[in-house]
Amino acid sequence: MHMMKILLTLLLMMMFVVGCAQNRDHAGPPSPQQNNQEIKVRQSVPEKPEINDPEHVANRLEELAESIPRVESANCVVFGNTAIVGINVPGNMDRSMVGTIKYSVAEALRKDPHGAHAIVTADIDIASRLEEIAEDIRNGHPVSGFADELSDIIGRIMPQLPKDVMPQHHAPAQSETQQQLER
Repeated sequence: MHMMKILLTLLLMMMFVVGCAQNRDHAGPPSPQQNNQEIKVRQSVPEKPEINDPEHVANRLEELAESIPRVESANCVVFGNTAIVGINVPGNMDRSMVGTIKYSVAEALRKDPHGAHAIVTADIDIASRLEEIAEDIRNGHPVSGFADELSDIIGRIMPQLPKDVMPQHHAPAQSETQQQLER
């Protein structure tokens, strides 16, 4: 009986040693934490190019957007290195179809170096504001005069993510946002 325990113990120890040796051989490449090597990822979207001729870029992006079926018209405003494209679609179109068309416009713009970084919107209010700004620019008004309006438009387009909201350190009786909403 004593001999049986010794053999069983030796057998278990050999299995443990063999198992550890196999695990070490097939562990695969070391993880980045173990080796502190950098992992390089190729970007699928090219870097944002400098816009030297805003009028040409705006016209080109408008043409690309208008080439998509069911886009009635498009207006593009270029401010600095940012292009905002507003599309107009039929008013009776349901929201899911508008989203599909907006996605198709974004796909078409993605192939253009400047369009890949453009902001696309199908919001009626924003699209009409863009149309007014684009018309004023064509009539010779400087783009810099529309900076506030453009920043307001971009602010409306960009989503607010809850994870980006920083909690306030003090809890006032009524927040400024609530006070502004009541006005």
